[in-house]
Amino acid sequence: MKFVRFLVGSDSAAGILEGETVREVKGDIFTSWTYTGNVFSLSDVKLLAPLEPNSIIGIGANYVAKKEDLPSELPSIPVFFFKPTSSVIGPGDEIVIPEGIEQVKFESELAVVIGKEAKNVPEEDVLDYVFGYTVGNDVTAPQFFREDGHWTIGKSFDTFTPLGPVIETELDPSEVKVEARLNGEEKQNSSTELMIVTLRKMVSYLTNVMTLKPGDVILTGSPLGAEMVGAGDVIECDIKQIGNLRNSFVTANSKVL
Repeated sequence: MKFVRFLVGSDSAAGILEGETVREVKGDIFTSWTYTGNVFSLSDVKLLAPLEPNSIIGIGANYVAKKEDLPSELPSIPVFFFKPTSSVIGPGDEIVIPEGIEQVKFESELAVVIGKEAKNVPEEDVLDYVFGYTVGNDVTAPQFFREDGHWTIGKSFDTFTPLGPVIETELDPSEVKVEARLNGEEKQNSSTELMIVTLRKMVSYLTNVMTLKPGDVILTGSPLGAEMVGAGDVIECDIKQIGNLRNSFVTANSKVL
């Protein structure tokens, strides 16, 4: 199923996307929900980020260019970081470049949505705790990184985590390609088999550090090819089985408040 959040007029709702039709649902998508009977044409609604995350966790430097480059030993402590939930935007929304800089970096990623509480989960059981998957863009302003590796500020600006367009619940994460097109030109196109720390390993590792909750989003890393971009550029992050996440970049002083 493809779960969405959407606006009809000024009202937000949840639904299931079926082709060009959205069927509204009510309830908790992670536990119990029902159809309301309301049905909308996709052209009559505005898609939002498909969920309001409980928390957002990313992993850094997690792809190689080819399978031969995969390391024989994995890092003992993977590079994880948090992003604020206030950084989330949806399909079609503008990514705002912070004042004082002219460019930021896009990073197309497969995003995991946790569906039930997870603690100390073995790798082989990880997928039992996954609700579904969406497309993420881990927008980054490396100008705000500290020399000692502190990434928080550079990852945390408002609008720096586009998510969408749907949460796909029927997906084999080992059989997808993470793609990105900048102004129509392909920049990223890598299979998830090029991840250094696999999805199962990273989620299992995290559950041995912290309790993951329903609605937590884990950004699984970005393939090689991400670039710095500026105002007026358009980025499309794409995973064929999920959908296309398209956003444009604007400067802070051009954003209409």
